[in-house]
Amino acid sequence: MTDGPLDMRMSQDTGMTAADLVNYTAEKALADLIYQLGEERGSRKIARAIVRARPIKSTLHLADVVSRAVPRTGRLHPATKTFMALRMAVNDEPGELDQLLNIAPDLVNSGGRIVIISFMSSEDRKVKEKFKALGREGRAEILTKHPLQPGDQEISQNPPSRSAKLRAVAITGGM
Repeated sequence: MTDGPLDMRMSQDTGMTAADLVNYTAEKALADLIYQLGEERGSRKIARAIVRARPIKSTLHLADVVSRAVPRTGRLHPATKTFMALRMAVNDEPGELDQLLNIAPDLVNSGGRIVIISFMSSEDRKVKEKFKALGREGRAEILTKHPLQPGDQEISQNPPSRSAKLRAVAITGGM
């Protein structure tokens, strides 16, 4: 991991940075954000450690604070889920996914396909539920009863793919 500013915004022109979040958000709200978006079970300990270590000055500083708060339990670095939650919050990724899921069926012609790859169970859940709703409404046919996931060879060649889940629907009534 290289050290750098704690920003994480997709667009540098708008919105709050991750540094703003970790340095100014109340402890409980920070813990809730890390738990809900990062699905991090140690979110309370992490938020408490972040608040005590303020001001957080860089990515390495934050990673060190989180590492000291919760032990490594598997392959993931202890700060991975915290960084993911901060990135998702800064860029409103859940809101962006909701917006995409709402407009996509109207943008695709009948017979066209919507294919979405998600990397978190919370995202996959949203996609699955929206696709099921489209199926119940008669607007789409589900093409992937269960999500497609990478095999061992793909994971060995591309480790970030390990959590990818692909779901697809064919639009039966659209534009």
